[in-house]
Amino acid sequence: MMTLKRPTIGPLISVTVAVVLGTYFAFSAVQGEYGILRRVQIEAEIDAKRAERDDLRAQVDRMANLTHRLSDDYLDLDLLDARAREVLGAMRSDEIVIR
Repeated sequence: MMTLKRPTIGPLISVTVAVVLGTYFAFSAVQGEYGILRRVQIEAEIDAKRAERDDLRAQVDRMANLTHRLSDDYLDLDLLDARAREVLGAMRSDEIVIR
């Protein structure tokens, strides 16, 4: 009589564990805390912050220029005249105001 051998369960468990671990690590590599999608998101945030930084630097440079032009060492009379008119609401007699 012929005896049937049962397949051993060890290789089946090993393959199942390997597939589960492979799936877990692949998922983590794409969507995990340090995955590819998170890296793309962080790089986009870095680009946005760099653009904001560049805008702020431009504003600081503009304000430094205006401050220098109104300093004691260098006085821009046109800028001083414009600021005085703006603050005081004054105008010359030869000007026309349009509202």
